[in-house]
Amino acid sequence: MSQVHIHPSAIVDDGAQIGENTRVWHWVHICGGAQIGAGCSFGQNVFVGNDVLIGDNVKVQNNVSIYDAVTLEDDVFCGPSMVFTNVNNPRSHVARKNEYRRTLVKRGASIGANATVVCGHTIGEYAFVGAGAVVTRDVPAYALMVGTPAKRIGWMCSCGERLANDIGTHSCPACGKHYEVGGNHCSPLKND
Repeated sequence: MSQVHIHPSAIVDDGAQIGENTRVWHWVHICGGAQIGAGCSFGQNVFVGNDVLIGDNVKVQNNVSIYDAVTLEDDVFCGPSMVFTNVNNPRSHVARKNEYRRTLVKRGASIGANATVVCGHTIGEYAFVGAGAVVTRDVPAYALMVGTPAKRIGWMCSCGERLANDIGTHSCPACGKHYEVGGNHCSPLKND
């Protein structure tokens, strides 16, 4: 774990794989089976389970628990105190570790503060889940999701700016990248 900054109060269990230039801050616990890429940052009081895969340049803000069966691809942002679940119908007196449902957060997606991602779903690349939203189904790539349960209210550019919502070809007002927006999909044009 060369060039990894681990705060003295953090606990990194033997066996955890952590990429270079990753920062692990105060009171973080990373379990031994976790696989973490390079250039990541884990804020205060973060927990990372054993069966967790995290790509490069992932930012996890304070008070986030990434439980078993969660995969975060490159460039994912997890806002403060957002929540991942891994069992759909938990009961204290019923063991359900063999029923964990996998959650996949694709490249570049952002999840806002205090949002909840119910297990068993995929959040598409560069999707944006607003603060406090509750994700109960798959989220399309580039979708802007808000509310409880989360509903798509628009589309987002990979740079993080909101796109026009009507069907057709649109360019990002900030970076100029072009997108084709359909009824239930948004995709970047290949010649950009």
